[in-house]
Amino acid sequence: MGDEQDKYKQARILIFGGTTEGRAAVETLDQAGGCFYYSTRGTEQQIESRHALRLTGTLETEQMVAFCRRQAVRLLIDAAHPFAEELHRNIAVAAEMLDIPVIRYERKYPVRDPALVWCDSYADACRYLEKQGIKSLLALSGVKTIPKLKDYWMKYPCWFRVLDRPESKELALKYGFPAERLLFWKDEQSAEELFVRYRPEAILTKESGISGYFQEKVEAARKCRIPVVVVKRPLLPDSFYVVTGNHGLRHWVERLLPGFFPLNSGFTTGSCACAASKAALLTLLTGQEQKRISITLPCGEEVELPIAETKRESGSVYCAVIKDAGDDPDVTNQRKICARVSLEDEPGIRFCAGEGVGIVTLPGLGLEVGEPAINPVPRSMMKAEIEKILVACRIEKGVVVEISVPEGEELARKTFNPKLGIVGGISIIGTSGVVRPFSSEAFVATIRKEIQVARALACRHLVINSGAKSERILKARFPDLIPQAFIHYGNYIGETLKLAEEEGIELLTMGIMIGKAVKLAEGNVDTHSRNVVMNRDFLLSLAQQTTCTPEILDKIEHLALARELWSILPPEHPFFTLIIQKCQEVCSAFLKRCRLEMILIPEES
Repeated sequence: MGDEQDKYKQARILIFGGTTEGRAAVETLDQAGGCFYYSTRGTEQQIESRHALRLTGTLETEQMVAFCRRQAVRLLIDAAHPFAEELHRNIAVAAEMLDIPVIRYERKYPVRDPALVWCDSYADACRYLEKQGIKSLLALSGVKTIPKLKDYWMKYPCWFRVLDRPESKELALKYGFPAERLLFWKDEQSAEELFVRYRPEAILTKESGISGYFQEKVEAARKCRIPVVVVKRPLLPDSFYVVTGNHGLRHWVERLLPGFFPLNSGFTTGSCACAASKAALLTLLTGQEQKRISITLPCGEEVELPIAETKRESGSVYCAVIKDAGDDPDVTNQRKICARVSLEDEPGIRFCAGEGVGIVTLPGLGLEVGEPAINPVPRSMMKAEIEKILVACRIEKGVVVEISVPEGEELARKTFNPKLGIVGGISIIGTSGVVRPFSSEAFVATIRKEIQVARALACRHLVINSGAKSERILKARFPDLIPQAFIHYGNYIGETLKLAEEEGIELLTMGIMIGKAVKLAEGNVDTHSRNVVMNRDFLLSLAQQTTCTPEILDKIEHLALARELWSILPPEHPFFTLIIQKCQEVCSAFLKRCRLEMILIPEES
């Protein structure tokens, strides 16, 4: 009972859900490991969650305020249906009374198709139907919209498709709607089949977004040549922080309720450059400075980034975004990522390297030698945003985008760029647009790039090692290899082996120190201390296999650090040979064509 009470004391977030977006919000918050409340009107929606505390039943404004005060809720997340207008208003009023923020987890909506009939309200839709002489209607707008269309269905034949639940039928009958004109949603029946069967003169639906199958309904009506009347989604309160996916939700939870997530995420230099270039072009074309700018991540989610600085110059506009890498140890964190945008007569989009952005000098990076070190995904993101603006503004000119990072040349010395042959500054990178704290994804992506560069330089023998010390020792052993042949695997041994195999490397030499070797020998291909620690029992079993004395076994049993093995056993002892043999057995599972040799590096080397 005490543990359960503690859970409730820790919960500081209240989600209003019951939708696909509500379920996605639960999945995102679950990653934090802290408890939160999830509220739905009914009990129909099933969710899987380790940390959600479920609430059911309607919460009016007063009840909402009282609950939040009693439970010390500090953040509201509105993930309810977009047409739950009363709930949106109640949440806004409660948040103002409590002086706490609201994040709106909004659906994704397709661009409004001008071929459809768009109405501001149900009353507006009724007026349109009557004016056009439409005398039969199939409504896909839900049971609760029956009273809103009463002026129409009291005069003309009208069918409502509703969820196949007893409460839906009860509610429809309560509204006075004829039972014989209710159509119940059946999974096996498509919208097109329904339209063909009843042949209404028009379809009425609401702007329910991608997760509400809006586009599927429209396409079915189009095939049947039936006009579609759409009631627009209601506007949200201006005070809400609007997100359209998990990355944006996590970002705002981290900023509005610090500490809920143990580590903060951030945005890549690519996302920052995209936001800066989009803001600069919009300012250039419209004359209006942008305080915040929305960009689309590669996953399709839209996020907003603040614009820190804007300068209008002769024929161009300069904008800067302050890179927020969250808790990732990134050299560009809190640095300016800048874009200067201008127009030119030659069509197309051209990228240039400004101050602090590197130039590619070696093959293998997926960019031409001599090109700015702006990676393909950031380029694609910027091109997509720029092209949308040019089309919207009916501009038929080319765009020049110069990306710069003040002090970027100095920062690049702390990165892998010199080894990759990128000179003069940093790279504009990012595959997802989002920086995850202490991102293994970014580290592994860098390993792949290093291997690709080495391969492009005709290097078929790579020497992989855990860090600077082991690399220094190995370079002395292989003086004829070029610098690009030496690659750090950090803790990601398994990933590095897989990448070497994928990239067609013929010979791999792995230098490994005893601390990582004992973890690898046991089968751990990610040797980070957060994932695995030295297993003394495993070491004892190896020592017993190599006829160590009882005295040695006792010392191993009381080891504090693996490196102490060097003071217990001589370097030529069979124990170390067995360790390497076990490591090679583990590594062989990742390699088919690539040959592997291993070197155990003594501590005193």
